Amino acid sequence: MNKPTHNAGAPLWAALADHKSTLLSVGCFTALINLLMLVPSIYMLQVYDRVLSSQNETTLWMLTLMVVGFFVFIGALEAIRSFIVIRVGNQLEQGFNLHVYRAAFERNLRQGDGQAGQALNDLTQVRQFVTGPALFAFFDAPWFPIYLAVIFLFNVWLGVMACAGALLLIALAVLNERLTHKPLVEASGFQQQSTHLASSQLHNAESIQAMGMLGALRQRWFALHSRFLNLQNQASDTSAVITAVSKSLRLCLQSLVLGLGALLVIEGQMTPGMMIAGSILMGRVLSPIDQLIAVWKQWSGAHMAYQRLDGLLRAFPEPPAPMALPAPSGRVSFEQVSAGPPGKRVATLQQISFNLGAGEVLGVLGTSGSGKSTLAKVLVGVWPTLAGTVRLDGADLHRWDREALGPHIGYLPQNIELLRGSIAENIARFAELDGLKVVEAARQAGVHELILRLPQGYDTRLGEDGGDLSGGQKQRIALARALYGGPSLIVLDEPNSNLDTSGEAALATAIAQMKAQGRTVVLVTHRSAALAQADKLLVLSEGRMQAFGPAHEVMQALSRAQEQAQRQPANAAVATGGGA
Repeated sequence: MNKPTHNAGAPLWAALADHKSTLLSVGCFTALINLLMLVPSIYMLQVYDRVLSSQNETTLWMLTLMVVGFFVFIGALEAIRSFIVIRVGNQLEQGFNLHVYRAAFERNLRQGDGQAGQALNDLTQVRQFVTGPALFAFFDAPWFPIYLAVIFLFNVWLGVMACAGALLLIALAVLNERLTHKPLVEASGFQQQSTHLASSQLHNAESIQAMGMLGALRQRWFALHSRFLNLQNQASDTSAVITAVSKSLRLCLQSLVLGLGALLVIEGQMTPGMMIAGSILMGRVLSPIDQLIAVWKQWSGAHMAYQRLDGLLRAFPEPPAPMALPAPSGRVSFEQVSAGPPGKRVATLQQISFNLGAGEVLGVLGTSGSGKSTLAKVLVGVWPTLAGTVRLDGADLHRWDREALGPHIGYLPQNIELLRGSIAENIARFAELDGLKVVEAARQAGVHELILRLPQGYDTRLGEDGGDLSGGQKQRIALARALYGGPSLIVLDEPNSNLDTSGEAALATAIAQMKAQGRTVVLVTHRSAALAQADKLLVLSEGRMQAFGPAHEVMQALSRAQEQAQRQPANAAVATGGGA
C-alpha cells in the first residue's frame, strides 16, 4: 500500500490523491465483484432453461459446484476490498491526526472558539465512513447499468420496467438529499453549540453548584439541544419515509417484473429462465440505489465533517520549518504593538513600544482591564499581534520554531491550568522526565517541601485543573513548571494572586535567584510591593503605555502624580471654603 507523501498541511483531497492507486485497486475489485454478481442470474437461467428441460442431474451438480465456487470467490474479494479501505482509512487518520490536532489547537489560540475537539471527532467520522459499508454503496452504484443492459437483452419491455424503477429510485434519492440537507446542516451547528456549552458548564461545575445556577444553565443548554434534536428528527423522519417508500417500491417492482416476465413467457417472447434471471437482475439494479438512500444520512454527516476539516487545514496549513536560531539570551523589544483577544479586532493593547535587556526584571503595573495580561500573552506568543512586532533577541517572535523556543520560555498564566498526570510530569512539561531538573525547579519555586508532604510526593496524580490542590499550591507548582530547565525569558502574570505570606516570600526569593542567574523576568501585577527586584517598570492605563523606565524613576513619578491628585481635592475644598 502506498505511503502518504502529501504535504501535511494540504487539504484532504490531496491526501486521497496519494492513495489513488490503492483506491483504483478497490475500484477494480468492485468491478470484478459486480460482474461476478451476474452468476446467480446465469445459474437460474441455466437451471430453468437447460437442467429442467433435459432432466440432467450431472449438469445440475456441475452448475451448482461452479456457482458455490464463484460465491466463495466473491466473498474473498469483498473481504480483501474491506481490508484495503480499512487500511486506507486508518492511514488517512494516522497521517492527519497530528496535523488536525495542531490546526485545531492553533485555531483555538487565534480565534478562541473552544471547539478543538470537534476537529478530531470530524476526522474520526470521515475515517468511519471510509472504512464502513456505506462507502461500498457508492462504489457499487455505478455498475447498475450493466445489469440493466442484460435485462434489455432478455426483453425490451422488461428493460423498460427496470429502467423506470431505477429512475423512480434515483428521483427518491435526489428528493431525500433536497429535503434532508438543510436540517442536517443546521442540526450539526446546534449540536456543536450545545456540546460546547455543556463542556464549558461542566468546567465551572463548582461555581454553578455553589450559586444555584444549574437550573438556568441547564435550560439554556436544553434549548440548544432541543433545536438539534428537532432538526435531527425532522431529517430522520423524512429519510425514514423515503427509505420505506424506496424499499416498498423495490419489492413491488421485483414482483411486477415476475408478473411481466410470466406474461412474456406465456406469449412466447422469453423463456422461464429469463423470467427468473430478470427478477434477480432487477434486484441488482435497484439494490445499490436503495442502499444509497439508506446511507445518505451517514454520507451527509461525513461530507460535512470533511468540509469542516478541509476548511480547517486550508485556514491553518502546516507552517514551513523556520531556520534554527541560537538559544535566546532574553532580549525583548516591542515595536508599536497593538493586540487583543483571539477572533476580535478590538485592541486591548495599543501601540506599545519598549526595550528590555537580557537579564533585566520588568514590572508591569496597571489597574484591571489595562492590558497587562494581554501584554503577557503577546510576549509569549499565545495571542497574535494586530499590528507591530514583538522581537526576542532581534528576531520576530513568530519566526521562531515553537518547539525549539518552548524550553527557553517560562510562563505562569493568570488562570492556572495543571494537566492530568503526575506533579513531576506537570513540572517537566510532559517532556522526558529529568528528576534533578524537576526538584531544582521545585526548590527554586519554594514548593519542594510542600510536594514531599503529599501522599505520593512528586508522583501524586493530578486530575483536571489540579484536582484537590488549593489555588496557592497549584500556583506554586505552575511557577516550578515555568522555571523548569532554566528558561532565559520568564513571564509571570499575577504570580502572587493566590499566595499566602510564605508563598509571597518564596516568590520574592525565586525572582531574586532568577535575576542573579541573568534571566529576563517580566512580572505582571497590580501590587507595587511585589516589584522590589524590578529594574524597569511599565505602567499601563486603558491599553496604552502611561510610563516606562528605570523602576525608581517611574515609582517617583507615580508618587508625585498620586500626591498631586490628592492635593487637588484639598485645594478645591480650601478654595470653596474661602469663597464662602
